[in-house]
Formats: sequence, C-alpha cells, structure tokens
Amino acid sequence: MYTISEIQDIIKPRRSYLADTKVSIHYLLYDSRKIAHEKLGIFFAFTGRQDGHLYIQDAYNKGVRNFILEKDTEQEVQMPDANILWVANSWTTLQSLAQHNRSRFQGPVIGITGSNGKTIVKEWLFQLMSPEYKIYRSPKSYNSQLGVALSLWDLSNQYNLAIIEAGISHVGEMDRLEAMIKPTFGVLTNIGIAHQQGFASKLEKTEEKLRLFKDAETLIYPAKYLEAVQIPYKPRKLSWGEEEDNQLEVYSIRKPEDGQTYVTLYYGGKTFGISVPFTDSAAMENAITCVAVMLRFGYDTALIAERIRNLLPVEMRLELKNGKNNTSVIDDSYSNDLVSLQIALDFLNQQHQHTNSILILSDIPGVTLTDEKNLNKLKRLVADRNLTQLILIGPVLRQYAEQLGVPFQCYASTADFIANLKDIEFRDATILLKGARDFHFEDISKLLVAKSHDTVLEINLNALEHNLNVYRGLVPKEVKMMAMVKAFSYGSGSFEIANLLQFNQVDYLTVAYADEGVELRNAGITLPIVVMSPDENAFESVVQHNLEPEIYSFRILHAFISFVRIKDLKNFPIHIKVDTGMHRLGFMPDEAEALIDILRQQDVVRVQSAFSHLASAANPQDNAFTAEQILKLDQFAKKLQQELGYSFLRHIAATSGIELWPSAYFDMVRLGIGMYGVEASRTDLSLQTVGVLKTNVTQIKHIPASETVGYNRHGVLHRDSKIATIKIGYADGYDRRFGNGVGKMLVNGHLVPTVGDICMDMCMLDVTDIAVSEEDEVVVFPDITAAANSIGTIPYELLVNISQRVKRVYFYE
Repeated sequence: MYTISEIQDIIKPRRSYLADTKVSIHYLLYDSRKIAHEKLGIFFAFTGRQDGHLYIQDAYNKGVRNFILEKDTEQEVQMPDANILWVANSWTTLQSLAQHNRSRFQGPVIGITGSNGKTIVKEWLFQLMSPEYKIYRSPKSYNSQLGVALSLWDLSNQYNLAIIEAGISHVGEMDRLEAMIKPTFGVLTNIGIAHQQGFASKLEKTEEKLRLFKDAETLIYPAKYLEAVQIPYKPRKLSWGEEEDNQLEVYSIRKPEDGQTYVTLYYGGKTFGISVPFTDSAAMENAITCVAVMLRFGYDTALIAERIRNLLPVEMRLELKNGKNNTSVIDDSYSNDLVSLQIALDFLNQQHQHTNSILILSDIPGVTLTDEKNLNKLKRLVADRNLTQLILIGPVLRQYAEQLGVPFQCYASTADFIANLKDIEFRDATILLKGARDFHFEDISKLLVAKSHDTVLEINLNALEHNLNVYRGLVPKEVKMMAMVKAFSYGSGSFEIANLLQFNQVDYLTVAYADEGVELRNAGITLPIVVMSPDENAFESVVQHNLEPEIYSFRILHAFISFVRIKDLKNFPIHIKVDTGMHRLGFMPDEAEALIDILRQQDVVRVQSAFSHLASAANPQDNAFTAEQILKLDQFAKKLQQELGYSFLRHIAATSGIELWPSAYFDMVRLGIGMYGVEASRTDLSLQTVGVLKTNVTQIKHIPASETVGYNRHGVLHRDSKIATIKIGYADGYDRRFGNGVGKMLVNGHLVPTVGDICMDMCMLDVTDIAVSEEDEVVVFPDITAAANSIGTIPYELLVNISQRVKRVYFYE
C-alpha cells in the first residue's frame, strides 16, 4: 500500500496533477474490462498492440481516479478530480514500482526459470516448505514482463520467503525481470523447445535465461542442461545429475508398477532414497530439483523423503464445465489464496450465460481471524463481484461471513456441505469452486458437473486468446475483427467461446443459422451477430433477438424488407453478400443497379456491410483470380455507397486472406479456423492448439498372431499383440476412415495405430510396443492437420464433426 504521493516520489514522473495527495493505492489496473477496487487502484495506460489511452474514459466512468499516462490527452480536462502522473513509458514505470516493492522485502527470494516446469517446481516447493516458511509465490503462471510485476506488487513482509517464476520468449527480456526479482537463490528447471522461435539457438536461449542469476547467491540446476555452457556469473553452484562431480548425484532411478518412482541420491557424503509419486521423466526432474533446493535450505534428508513421498499433482488451470440444472461450473479446486481468488473471480465476471453468480469458498491457508489486512482484502474482492450467493466452507471464514456483504451459507467442512447438498438447489447459475487442497473440492465438483462419458474435448481459452491476438497483430488497428463462431464455434463450444471473444472486444460474431445466434443472446452475448444463412422462417428470431442477417438474393431481400415493414422498424442492419467468384451465394456484380433501386426505395433496412468470400486465397496459382475478386468487391461497394449516400463496412478476407492478402483487409476481416489454432496458409505464426480431443484406455488384451480384431475381421494380427480398446468411435466424430492403421493416436508419448474397423462408440489401438495401463490418457489427434490429410479431408471437418455428446471442458490458466 502506497499513497499517490509516495508513488510520485518513486517513479518521478515528467509531469503530474494530484487532486488528492493522500489517496492510498492498493491495486494495479491495466485493463478497463477488469476494473475492480476502482477507488484503490491506479490505471496504467500501456501502449503496444492496443493503446490504453483509448480506455481512460471507460476506466474513469467505472470509478478509477488514479492514472499513469504516457500521452497528453483531451480527456484529462474532463477528469478534474483524478490524480494523473505522466511518464515516458508506462511499462517501465510499472516495473520500477514492482522493483521498489521487492527492495523492501526482507526475506530470501527464490527465482525460477526454464523452458518447462517452472510452475510445477514453484508449487511443489510451496507444498514442501510451507510448514517452516510463510511463503509468498507468484500466482498461476504469472511469469511474463507484466505477470512478474503484478506478482511482486503483492509481496510484503508478512511473508519470510518468496518464490517468483520468470519466463521469456525473446532476447533482452530477462534483464528487466532480473532487475525486478533480484533472486537470492536461482533455480533452473530445464532447457527445452518452448519459445525457441524467439532465439537464434538453444545456446542463446540458455544464456538469456541464466541472466536471471547474475547476482544470485546460489544457483540450483540440472547439470545436463548446462554441460556446454560457460556460466559467466559467480553464484554458489548446486548442480544435480548422474556424474560424480555434481553436488547432488543421482545414483539410480527405478520405476516399478505401483505408480511410484524410487530414486537413490548422494549428497554431502551420505546416500539416501526418495519415493516420488509420479512416473514421468519431467516429474522426476522437477522433484529432484525440489530436493536440491531443500538441501540448500538445510532440510534433513529423512524429512525431505517423507514430504516428497506425499507430493500432490499441481492443477494450474481454471476449468469451465457444464453443470447440472442449467449451470456452469468453474472448477479451481486445488489452490486457494487471495491472488488466485482474484484471477478466478475475474474469469467468473466474464461469464454472462446465467443470471446468478455463486462462489463456493473454503478457508484460505494462512488467513486467520486476526489477519485484518487479508480479511479486508477478501471483503473487497467479494464485494466487487456482484455475487448472488456465497457459500463458505471451513471453521475460520464462517465467523467473518456477516462482514462480507453477500447473502451467505456456512458449512463446517466439505463433508458437511455435501451432506446438505440435496437441500440446496443450484439452478441457472455460474458456480465458482475455489478451495484449498485440504478441503477436497474435487468431491463437490463431481456432484455439480453434468455426467458424461470419459471422452472430452479440452478447450484452451488462453490459446484461443493468444491466436486472436496473433491475427490482430497482422492487421492495422483501425481494421475491425469479425470472429466466426458458426458450427458450434468449429466444434469448440457456444457461449463459452463467445464470452471470451466479447471480453476481448471483437467487433462482430458470425453464426450460420439464427438458432445459433439466439442461443448466444440467451447466454448474455451483446455483440453484433451476423447470421450467414437466414431463411424466411428465421426472420422472427432475427428481429426479436437483434441479429443481423446476410442478404444474398433478391428473394431474401424482398421477403426481409416486407417482414421488417410489418414490424414497423426502421434502418434494421443487413449485410449484403456479393458473389465475386466463389459462386455459392450472393448478388452478382452486374446486379448492383437493381439492388440499388430496391434499397433506395425503402427505409426499413440499412446496409451495415458489403462482403464477399475469397475462393482460393491460399493457392498462389490463383493469385490473379484472388486479386480480381478483391477488385470486384471494391468496385461493387463503392458504387453502392455512392448511390445510397452513406458508408458501410467492407470485408472479404477470412483466415487465409488475413495471412496472405493485406490488400483484402478493407474495413474488417473475418477470423475463422486460425483462431482455433490451425494455420490456413502460413506456418510462421506460432499459433497455439485450442482443442485437444482426449479419451482413455478401457481394456487391454493380449491377442496371439493370426487372430483378428473388430467388425468384418479386418484387423488381422501378424504378430502376438497387445490391443487397447478406447472410448471413442464414429458416433463421437472419429471418422470410420481412420480404421485399420490409418489413424494414429498418442499414448504415453508414443504414436500408436488403430486396429480394425472403427466402431460406433469405441475403437482399438495396437499398443504392443509401449508401456500402457487401463485408464491411461489417449490424445486422439496429436496433429490434426496430419490426421485430416490421412483421410483426404481438412481440419475443419474433423473439428465440426466432434459429437455434442463429447463433453467440452474449458480451461483458463
């Protein structure tokens, strides 16, 4: 907590205006969509892909009265009661504030970096060392330039140990993170391929990561990643590995069949063993790194072994699931602290599909009734979120419930809540489960979530958001973005995707049929929605729910004008489809005059956009044809605008057009398959996978050679084989053409082929050459583009054919 005057002294702005010098600043705000604690926050107007200065007035209207700006704007004269600090760079100012707050911390700081495993090691160290230390750790995966600054802002001397992770994707980033974190102890997890595109070589990436440790007292690391690297700094080194010259030597790693891995280690002249409750190699690395850290902190090897044996898996993501009785369940059941609670509540606020918002909250580890500071922070968090109901579980917070200002119910334990669940009716609500691990909220989740079979499509909302921003970065800022959510958002979901797109302020959504648009309206989506294929039977729904129809023929135009005239409406928005060469739907260019005559003689509809569709934007052989299409739309739209006497949007570029044809951007682009992680044309965009179709192994059989597997005996075995039956078939959308070895799935890191014909609800895999157990996870499409190519189709078809009976699970890290 700082006063605005203290912040002014710390950052030394080039100019300032303070209306109230004594106001206290508790929160750093940077996104006008996520305004909370507005009176106690300071808004940073960042410049970059989007200019934060465009949202100053929005933040002010929401109650913010403290601002850090780079530019002089006309809006400041309309904010006479605001405190305004003008700086050269808002990003570096934020980081300097975080750096100052870090300098006040009196305890040691563990700084963690690496390609993978940063968050796992951080969370495991928290599990392992919490009995002795009051630990502050950066929330979730907050390891970026922004995330680290936000993490350090909440660091205070009520803790005596901090664990902060740092992630980079380009050269030059680590120096800024190091200046903020200033780790006492440095931990390197591993060096892998993640973010490799930002570096010239693996060595360059390694050297950049090591810059975090230039002033650290101790560096703890797996030796194999630094074998050919000269460490330019002089921290005390604690390396681990199989070679004798490591301070922590790994004698042996044994993996029995009981889900445990037994590791024999040698340190300080003493041999000791640990039992790790995981079997994968990444978990082994992370666990041994944690052992090395604990040894550096002086822990006894027997105590280390006891705690390692009880390590729990780390859940790093919020999951959005379909619940019973028209509910949605946000499952964050494995950790509970005030920072991660704020993140989860922000995600809850993005949901608009239900009228009620319910928080089920356990006691927060370390927060007691005498902890006035954190209780007040909890009160502010809860009060700002428009919750309709609060359910508190545990002995502590129930005693504070009346001060939280939200209708509440209290239960002594999770078991007590479950015992009374039959008397609680959750309906038409979004329910956030936020529980500390000891409260086992996963038991509540199982009771609230709608039942389904074990095949799921996991939707990574972070990846979708990333891909959206990749394409936004390709087009000029003034070009609007239309997002395609037709066909159940390419199989990925309905309101779940639309909520995220609305939060990210796309300009339009597009559906194929009116029913899809109605579903989005009923789920609280307020963005303009274009219906691409309206028919006369859908006009009532279109008008009633304020949808905007595509008009592609004179028949549909006359019918819609007549319908809107009966409704006594004026200037209802329509979108004119032009056939520039696709020859699917649309007005032909030579029909412009007739179209103009009709539109000029009425005032019940108004053209919102004129658009077309590129038939072959990704095919270089058709470049001349594509250029002709672009020209035809331009000429058609100009003629229409000139004759109608008003302007409207023009758009023709879909995903391939965005990637390859800047001349096709016009006023708006339409983002489709690329948003879901499939490059249409370019391969240099670093898109992230959005949907991962998963199932699991139901049964394993050992079948001798010459036997057959499946219908029609097509799966002939030429050797003694181990066959796994899995829970997915053509009724789930797994095409029958994937049978008999054409389809390849990923099991425990290995590609394995299908055997025999695909059945309706299941299929079989040849797992002869790999270690596999029943209930092991199976990734159905390890590479969806390769899978599509193998049966002569495109990724679109595989995505949209995933059955509605396959449960969608949405997660947000």
